[in-house]
Amino acid sequence: MSVQGYDKYAYEPFAVTVDLAVFTLRSGRLHILLVERGQEPYAGQWALPGGFLEPDEAAEEAARRELAEETGLADVAGLHLEQLRTYSEPGRDPRMRVVSVAFAALVPDAPQAQGGGDAARAAWLPYEEGAGGAYGPLAFDHDRILADAHERIGGKLEYTCLATAFCPPEFTLGELRQVYEVVWGTELDPANFRRKVLATPGFVEQIPGASRLTGGRGKPAALYRAGGAGSLHPPLLRPAPEPVPDAKKGPSS
Repeated sequence: MSVQGYDKYAYEPFAVTVDLAVFTLRSGRLHILLVERGQEPYAGQWALPGGFLEPDEAAEEAARRELAEETGLADVAGLHLEQLRTYSEPGRDPRMRVVSVAFAALVPDAPQAQGGGDAARAAWLPYEEGAGGAYGPLAFDHDRILADAHERIGGKLEYTCLATAFCPPEFTLGELRQVYEVVWGTELDPANFRRKVLATPGFVEQIPGASRLTGGRGKPAALYRAGGAGSLHPPLLRPAPEPVPDAKKGPSS
């Protein structure tokens, strides 16, 4: 098809970036990868890692490049990375019109954050609900992106095997349960969780003869690996939040 006569300068130019909401588990808590901006705009403020697309790369290629640069991992091909959504509201970047393709990523056994580019430093910080955490508010519209990514991950734990992407290649059912508890922010009954996991075809596979001491005086816990299923049937639904007591009604009789 001929493009003769097309004027590429007829429209205001804009840039395309990728932003990454990268989650991991550390010391029993959900952590996110953040970078401290070293340049304006928002110099000194925490932000999600990301960057501009190079002329010869697709959005996912740029996301994996940024993920490798910020985490220091030599191979990110096997990590869970999924496109979240596109953020294109005018004014989201004070420099110019910028459209961002956001991704969510999961990293088990996360190494020390590296940082780079226009970042002064990078760090894994405990995830906090809302924009008022120890690191917030984030630069640009990254609080919104992070909240959307957390909701996406929490929802997918219910009907997919995504939780195993947080785990090392060999894990106990207690470690798998901890993924659900820290992402959902709620405690789960160990026996009920175990029953549901083992009753779900293809969710996990027990490693014959493998076990690990997990502390205490109990016997070593059996080790499992991710099964071949991609979705959970039936889904493993998160517990409904308990109702907040109505102070006006007073104690029940």
